[in-house]
This record gives sequence, C-alpha cells and structure tokens, in this order.
Amino acid sequence: MNKQANGDGTVGKALDVLDKVAAVGRPVRFSELLSDSVHPKATLYRLLQTLVSQGMLAYDESQQTYSLGIRLVRLAHAAWRQSSIAPIARPFVRKLSEAVGETVHLAQLDGGQVLYVDKRNAINPIDMYSQAGKIGPGYCTGVGKALLAFLEPDELAEAIKKQSFHAYTPSTLSSEAALRADLEDIKTKGVAFDREEHEPGIICIAAPVLSSKGRPIGALSVTTSTTRKGLEELSEVRPVLLKTASEIAAAVEDWQFPA
Repeated sequence: MNKQANGDGTVGKALDVLDKVAAVGRPVRFSELLSDSVHPKATLYRLLQTLVSQGMLAYDESQQTYSLGIRLVRLAHAAWRQSSIAPIARPFVRKLSEAVGETVHLAQLDGGQVLYVDKRNAINPIDMYSQAGKIGPGYCTGVGKALLAFLEPDELAEAIKKQSFHAYTPSTLSSEAALRADLEDIKTKGVAFDREEHEPGIICIAAPVLSSKGRPIGALSVTTSTTRKGLEELSEVRPVLLKTASEIAAAVEDWQFPA
C-alpha cells in the first residue's frame, strides 16, 4: 500500500486508518496496521482507540483484531441510499438477471477501485468474491475496466496510479501498458470482459452506464462460471446488457434532472 501521509489533520489521519482497515478485508491486528502506517506507534494506537470509542471500528479482545464498526456501517448505508444509483437501477438489474439466468452486478467507481452497489444472483448461484458493499480492484474486473475505459485522460491517469497490478491469476493484466491496451479495445467495442482475471473460473461481460455527456456513472456486468459458459457464449448477452445499461442511464438522468 502507499505510505503517503494525510495532510488533513486528525480527521484525515483517522480516515486514513479506516481506509487501511477496510482495505485488508478481514479483522486485522495492530502489528499489521503498524507495518504499513505512516504514523508513529503511539499515534496509530491513539487513533485506533478513538475510532473504537466512536463505534467506527470494533475491537475483538480475544483475537486482538480491529474490524469495521457498526456505526460506520450505518453511515455507509445512509450514504449508499443517498448517492448510489442502486435503488434506481434495481428493477433493471433484477429483470436482466431473470432474462439471462446469470448473476448481475452493478458497480460504481470509488477512488480508482470499484464499489459493488447491487448484486442479483442467478437461479443457481456460484460462489465468488463480489457482494454489494465490497470494494474490488479496477484493473482486473469487468465492471472496473468498463468504468476506467470511459474516464477522461487525466482522470484515467489518476485512477491508474491507484492500481496495484497484483496478479490474482495467470490471466490478470499486471501492467499499465496491458491495461491501457485493453481499455482502448473496450472503448471501441462498448463492453469489457473479465477473462478469469480476478478469480479463477469466473468470467463476465460488462458495460458502462454512461450519462448523456458520456461520463461513466456506473457499470453493469453479467457474470458466470467457466463450468457453465465460455466467453463466446457469454458474449451473446451483449445486446440485452447494453440495452439495460442505457435504460439505467436514462432512469438516473430523469431522477437527477427531472423535466
């Protein structure tokens, strides 16, 4: 992770610690946080204690680990209701999943990564990482690449700086050059593919949800397992995927800018 100090005082430091705990994706020990912290040991401990006392983090004494607290969850849920396109898109997500018989994800960009804001499981669901509320990598997920491909050049440059390029699988695009080449292809074709780049055996086709000005406000994907379909067969859902993305975009535009 990037050991960059936060210049926004105590609040900024506390938010930095929250980000670190959230990024781990599991309960984390003090020693782990300290090894990647820009803060001295005493400062980090004080920040953690404050966050625990405020309910933003929870501390498990038996395991000596920190995890996200219930107050943070409540705040996140309130923010999700107010700023996410998920409530507007939900009927379209449900209809698409029923039409294609596969899992459908809806995601938005969050600091170069993707935040899954809705998920509709297939009739016979498959086990995978993504869940509503989880953060996923931008460079090796279908929804992530669909969002990145339609950013303005300066925004894309900033987003790429935030990618880890960790090779999750042998198919992961693990360099900026490989990612940029794929993004150019995605922008031309209008859809992105996850070719087992994040999880072995999991593939998807994704499309951006674009505003009337062409800005990505979300991304929609149809996801399945290689034991059920190949990429060529999955590509057959492209027309209905693009149609649904356009319908969501129109619904969001009407909600944000009523006539």
